[in-house]
Amino acid sequence: MEKLLQRYNNQLDKTSTDFVRYPQKTIRWGARLNAILGARGVGKTTLLFQHIKLTSQRDVSLVVFADDIYFANHTLLDLADTFYKNGGKYLYIDEVHKYANWSTEIKNIYDQIPELNIVYTGSSILDLEKGGADLSRRQLKNYMYGMSFREWLLMVKNIEVPTLTLEQILDGKIVFPYSQHRPLPLFKEYLIQGYYPFCREENYLERLNAVVDQTIETDIPQFAGLSVGVMRKLKQLMQIISQISPFKPNYSDLARDLTVNRSDLKDYLFYLEKSGMIQCLTAPDKGMNLLSKVEKIYLDNPNLMYALSGGHADTGNLRETFFYNQMRIRNEVHSSDVSDFSIGDYTFEVGGKKKTRRQVADIENGYVVKDDIEYATKTTIPLWAFGLNY
Repeated sequence: MEKLLQRYNNQLDKTSTDFVRYPQKTIRWGARLNAILGARGVGKTTLLFQHIKLTSQRDVSLVVFADDIYFANHTLLDLADTFYKNGGKYLYIDEVHKYANWSTEIKNIYDQIPELNIVYTGSSILDLEKGGADLSRRQLKNYMYGMSFREWLLMVKNIEVPTLTLEQILDGKIVFPYSQHRPLPLFKEYLIQGYYPFCREENYLERLNAVVDQTIETDIPQFAGLSVGVMRKLKQLMQIISQISPFKPNYSDLARDLTVNRSDLKDYLFYLEKSGMIQCLTAPDKGMNLLSKVEKIYLDNPNLMYALSGGHADTGNLRETFFYNQMRIRNEVHSSDVSDFSIGDYTFEVGGKKKTRRQVADIENGYVVKDDIEYATKTTIPLWAFGLNY
């Protein structure tokens, strides 16, 4: 226990609160059980330590890492009991998916120590947890994504821009310090290395490739019990998607190329999506169809496109990937029969500065989203502005 406290205090002292991610204000921290799920590298661990610092709860809090050697001879329930009896009130468990039978033990802690608040972080793939203890009635789930263009501007460039709703963006109510900064070169820099909070570290794209490897070789197999051979298939699948993204799936052809059956292929794509490696664009839900058809598959974010392509991402695909990645956080985004995307009653065609309104000319609430422009007009919106949505 003493070593756990030392590790906790050491990490807490190193944590800065100069820049704080968006979930800090949206999570209902007062709930007895919170789950914070997200892809590797989006800043879940830092979020925990920052919250403790911001709320001055150091002496009654403890952050533990689920893969700590302490748990070779102790259980989470043992730890929680000892911590609570010594005055603890807030227990944070980081990367809980690395601990066997985690859901059962958290349920036991929740039921047996009602005075203790619990927060755990884990891969988004835990959303697929089958069997084990039923935590759905007890916990609040919170999903954490990578940085928006707006967050990156603040963290890296110290440029503060307000968060805008979709309606404000479409109305052209875009606030930006044009007199001091030009948005387009900043936007291009963000597309290459701005989505993950470790973007200020050296060798960013190499680090990002390591995140991909760890996700495919550790996180997904840990959940799904996949073999080494299947991990190779997942890597091969990621490379295919990175080369032709947005990928319009033909499951039969793809299954043949990978020498896997169709049902396994759909599982693999599902795992990759839940772990934050890809994003699947579906058609609007039509009545009884509970599993909407996947129309396109994109890599999860533009930074992944650069990392997996060796720095040579396709421009058209990059634009669509960015738009979908940023807008999905606060909106339901679907494919469109006549254009690229639909959000509610709005239709969007994404392209470069020479893109015309031809495809959306006869559509009510149809917008052209253009890259390489700075200002919005009545129905034409700059692509970068959609990065101010969160």
